Amino acid sequence: MEKLLKKHAEKLRFAVVGGLNTAIDFVILFTLVSLGLPTIASNFLSTSAALIFSFFANKKFTFKDNDKITGLQFVYFLIITLFGLWIIQPVIIWSTESIIGHWTINSYVVLLISKVLATIASLIWNYLLYRRFVFKKIQP
Repeated sequence: MEKLLKKHAEKLRFAVVGGLNTAIDFVILFTLVSLGLPTIASNFLSTSAALIFSFFANKKFTFKDNDKITGLQFVYFLIITLFGLWIIQPVIIWSTESIIGHWTINSYVVLLISKVLATIASLIWNYLLYRRFVFKKIQP
């Protein structure tokens, strides 16, 4: 078990950061929607707040990257993250709401299902591309 945990430690740390990102994102999203803001605009704001936290938490905690932050590293992070948050997530949210929105009376349940699916998709997208382009380990 210890070997397994050690082998997947980075993925587990990513999951912890992802859980915190998700909590930040969901709390802000549902608060803004409950205050009457449109879903997509609320998602834009909630994911933006989570993005700031995500960069620093993933750099230092997940990928243990203690090198100086470079402009290129942050640009790659932004491009990858923003594509996931502002392209992948809205498409999945809109698609899911369109497909299942008429099946339930409670719009918050539909939003929750939509947001969970969108979060899973962007989480996979982010991990794979962060590891490859943003926080890659340079072999000496």
